[in-house]
Amino acid sequence: MTGTVYTETVVFSPPEAFVNDVPYQLAIIELENGKKTTARITGERAAIGDRVVLKETRGEVQYFEKQT
Repeated sequence: MTGTVYTETVVFSPPEAFVNDVPYQLAIIELENGKKTTARITGERAAIGDRVVLKETRGEVQYFEKQT
């Protein structure tokens, strides 16, 4: 699954369940079908407009990575 970063932020004060992951990037991804989903970005930081690809899903959290 691929998409484009619609908006993004870096989290420094997370919920307790994610305290060991800080800092981490969250983004709203606009998928190819026009729908939007909230996901984490792994690897290189992505900017608005960057293309991303789904790398994995852990529980209900999707992890996307910037396409190079």
